[in-house]
Amino acid sequence: MDIRLSGINHSYDDLEVLRDVTLDIPSGKIVCVVGPSGCGKSTLLRLIGGLERPTSGEILQMGDVPENCLNPLTYVFQDFALLPWRTVHGNISLVLEDHGIRGARAQVIIDDVLERTRLTDFAKALPRQLSGGMKQRVAIARALAVNPAVMLMDEPLSALDSQTRELLIDDLVALWSRTPFTAVYVTHNLAEAVRLGHLIVVLSRRPGEIREIVEIDKPLADRRYADPDLEIQQKRLWDLMREEARAADEELIHV
Repeated sequence: MDIRLSGINHSYDDLEVLRDVTLDIPSGKIVCVVGPSGCGKSTLLRLIGGLERPTSGEILQMGDVPENCLNPLTYVFQDFALLPWRTVHGNISLVLEDHGIRGARAQVIIDDVLERTRLTDFAKALPRQLSGGMKQRVAIARALAVNPAVMLMDEPLSALDSQTRELLIDDLVALWSRTPFTAVYVTHNLAEAVRLGHLIVVLSRRPGEIREIVEIDKPLADRRYADPDLEIQQKRLWDLMREEARAADEELIHV
């Protein structure tokens, strides 16, 4: 399923947050959204997910959803949002229970996503027994269990330390390489964006407008930490954002 945003504008009363955002999100690609603090990245994700309606413009979902898709649009948040009294297995099964899927049918799905996220040995663990990185892998497994058309990922790695973040990036690359999925991935981390993004959307400071869309042709599986090619792309992104980020920070200080 492709998503098309056409002329999206959004305001909260007199505060203009997004202006004239037009964007195509192609099926099977990871689209990263970067920009200065307060530029409307998370607001854009909420609009795509239908949690809010844009002030003007339209968002179209085009094409077929995957076979056995339970939720066309599924979120992965930075705070994991796991139920502390449920095991890893129980947190994943919850989203299936909402669709009336239980028993052997649910077990097949749960076993599959546990294996894909390397969590099989932790199925009976409670969230308090897991590291931050493991908790986020559970959140990703839970999202995969509903076989979404598009995953909406709101800074999913920002609460993790740098080493764990690198491991999770490797996990996401491995997941995508095995079964390509579509994702809109909001991040403030440019290194994450160039490691994961097929397309990188650079927003201006508020009101967020698209400054540029950067395409990275290098295959995901060939991208590495401290990759010279990616460092060039990261510098390019920062060059696009530097003055905007400085102005946005100054605006936040004076608010």
